[in-house]
Amino acid sequence: MEQLEYLGFAAGFFSMIAFIPQVYKTYKIKSADGISAQTFIIYSISAVLWTTYGFLFNKPAIYITNIVILAISSVQIVLKIKYDRARLAQKQGGCK
Repeated sequence: MEQLEYLGFAAGFFSMIAFIPQVYKTYKIKSADGISAQTFIIYSISAVLWTTYGFLFNKPAIYITNIVILAISSVQIVLKIKYDRARLAQKQGGCK
């Protein structure tokens, strides 16, 4: 592995862990209020494109980290949908 590839993995590592605290907090408090689904959707699209680029140019530091980023972003999107639906259902149930 080239020396510069280690730099790519280091950068990718910090990109991978950047959203973990937010995902953890969302899961822990069971609420996604204040979370922008659009941000995570755009980030997911970016991760798909970077993954494709990484595969095309055989750059493991790019495609491996972006696969993980896509997974983390996807979890946040699922939690956002789940908790927003639960909150909406609760509001509708309380309005009767």
